[in-house]
Amino acid sequence: MLVSVSIILCTHRSDRYEDFVEAINSLKAQSYENLEIVVVVDGNRDLYDKIVKTGVETDKVEVKVILNEKNLGLSESRNKGIKEAKGDFIAFFDDDAVADENWMRELLKVYKERDAIAAGGKLLPKWTSKKPKFLPEEYYWLIGTTHKGFPEEVTEVRNTFGSNLSFKAEVIKALGGFRGEMGVKGKGLLQGEETELCERMRKKFGKGVVYNPDAIVYHKVFPERLMIKFLLRRAFWQGYSKRVMKEMGYSISEEERFVKSLFGSIAGRVKA
Repeated sequence: MLVSVSIILCTHRSDRYEDFVEAINSLKAQSYENLEIVVVVDGNRDLYDKIVKTGVETDKVEVKVILNEKNLGLSESRNKGIKEAKGDFIAFFDDDAVADENWMRELLKVYKERDAIAAGGKLLPKWTSKKPKFLPEEYYWLIGTTHKGFPEEVTEVRNTFGSNLSFKAEVIKALGGFRGEMGVKGKGLLQGEETELCERMRKKFGKGVVYNPDAIVYHKVFPERLMIKFLLRRAFWQGYSKRVMKEMGYSISEEERFVKSLFGSIAGRVKA
């Protein structure tokens, strides 16, 4: 019997509607069929009405659409999705992402072959404009995709991006979901909610996330995300979020090791 999977997709912005539709269609087209999709519309009644009236239901995949009457933010919206989810496994996806047709099949393979309690995959950039020459792949974390230097084989890591992350339902429910004060909310960009959750998981269950680079999701990179102002703001909030994590008592040694290797690589190029 096929295990069941709930995919939680949160959306908030009306101008992302066409991207949302593409995201949903990529989930409906998955080669793995025992899925349900839980859509959480965060504080946007007009967008909710449009989604419901346009129709996202399909015979192949059950789709449930729920509305937060006010903007609760990404973490609390995901938590509402967790409460509604019926699957044996719970995966998270974004409204500006497109899944490879074998994405879910590749994630589930990890649970079976590695006795995992959480699994994640690779996020590749889907450029909506010309690919920039000024941004090295080591810095792709700034645009929300897997950067150069991340493992290239199936292995346990602390966490992956929230657009490509899944858990056994019993595990994430035992953890109580995401911390509501973390994650994007309105103009607030405090990040690290996935990292914090996975650190709690590792402390409680002694295991991290098993990363499978063949579980692929494409993350759209819009032109505004390549502007220097955006990149600097993103870098600030990434750093600030890691400081918050450290003050909570969590280790940020993985980030520290990566930064050291990054500067070492830059120094080597300068010398050359």
